[in-house]
Amino acid sequence: MNSIDAQGGHPRYGNYIGGHQVAARENESFVSINPTTGREWGTFAQSTAADVDDAVLAASAALKGPWGRLSPSARGRLLIAWGEKIAEHALPIATLETEQNGKLLAEMHAQAKIVKDWLFYFGGLADKVEGSVIPLERPSVLNYTLREPLGVISVIVPWNSPTLITIMSMAPALAAGNTIVLKPSEITSASAFELARLAEAAGIPAGVINVVTGARESGDALVTHPGVAKIFFTGSEPAGRSIAAKAGSRLAGCTLELGGKSANIVFADARLDQAEAGVLAGIFAAAGQTCIAGSRAYVHRSIYEPFVERLVARARQIRLGNPLLAETQMGPVATSAQLAKDITMVGQAREDGAELLCGGTRATVPGYEDGLFFEPTIFGGTTRAHRIMNEEVFGPVLCVTPFDDDEEVLAEANGTRFGLAAGMWTCSLQRAHSFAKRLEAGTVWINMYRALAFNSPFGGYKASGVGRVNGAQAIEQYLQTKSVWCELGNEVQDPFVLRT
Repeated sequence: MNSIDAQGGHPRYGNYIGGHQVAARENESFVSINPTTGREWGTFAQSTAADVDDAVLAASAALKGPWGRLSPSARGRLLIAWGEKIAEHALPIATLETEQNGKLLAEMHAQAKIVKDWLFYFGGLADKVEGSVIPLERPSVLNYTLREPLGVISVIVPWNSPTLITIMSMAPALAAGNTIVLKPSEITSASAFELARLAEAAGIPAGVINVVTGARESGDALVTHPGVAKIFFTGSEPAGRSIAAKAGSRLAGCTLELGGKSANIVFADARLDQAEAGVLAGIFAAAGQTCIAGSRAYVHRSIYEPFVERLVARARQIRLGNPLLAETQMGPVATSAQLAKDITMVGQAREDGAELLCGGTRATVPGYEDGLFFEPTIFGGTTRAHRIMNEEVFGPVLCVTPFDDDEEVLAEANGTRFGLAAGMWTCSLQRAHSFAKRLEAGTVWINMYRALAFNSPFGGYKASGVGRVNGAQAIEQYLQTKSVWCELGNEVQDPFVLRT
């Protein structure tokens, strides 16, 4: 356990700055809760602006020191070694996360194992970053470009997929030669320390990856710190807008991966077994606590009633329980605040006239009576007039709406301020690819749902974000270009005329 001491039988963590665990300067702390049991899990440093400043200074020193002096190839090899270390420790990392966010151990374990693919990929790209020679009219002038790191990057990640999102965010930034100050969610802070420890065990110099924990004050301090060149944030739309405004006031860049209200469209010619599984996976996997959740299902009217009957029957059979156990299909929601939000938004939907088909209340699981469980919930006949169709629930709540024709459902699917993802189920190749072009979403799945890869770009349209992770273009967001000019001849320039 990577803790500085223990308190009340649970681990106690400090910040991780410059390769050392250190207590918060003001010795303030907060407690995280295990949502399955409802009991305290661990204690973490409540960081202030002073702690953030320490971390940024450590990251700046590493950038100017051993990390900055490494060749790109050597840097890439260290990222690959780090990926191997994480894969070796995937199960304990996953267990830490499941105990803190309530997601299935099988999913957290799978995510912790596959992040090595991101580090292998971006480690391999580290020495593929190249400048160029610019052809000019004047043969005596040499003009070329250099691609250089931005500097210190602030990475602020959510609680639902901590390791995966952390590595997705950090791998291209590190491959480009930047250093990191990482702020994990206060709900799932523990795994960040394990990742930082494993990075140094793999040979990445101290100070390249620093971890500060805390609530809003520490996040604000990272966004506004003059030593931070760019902010990478994954989280809610309102928080993303606030971060973008603060960063913009000092002309710092942002990559933002925000919320979604994704459409999952089932056409009449769909393979219904496949579509049923995809719609269920789109919303009830991870208890609906994913930005790509397919929370709006549109089903062709000709198959609407039998298809919805199938969904409801399957939803009622989902096994709630301890996410550490293999037989569990859905764990608790992560926080009491999220549980309250689920209850409130379901209540609003009922007030608005949406038809509750199943679920809709807090669930009690024997042996875990204090756990934060919510029933898999389905509403039928919902429209854009219902508030729940316009706002992200981030819980296990599905809205199902019938449609009659392609143009109608396209307008409904695009009729949201979000644009993170969309899915469709059809046997028509013509329709599938035509819709893929017209759907306003950063990711479109055809006859599948909820899939990501290290080499396929991911990000949102509209209010779902700015920029992309994954794929070769991700590294471009962490580089700046310098243009170098050199006169090779002996010509004397007119001092009062621009050289062109």
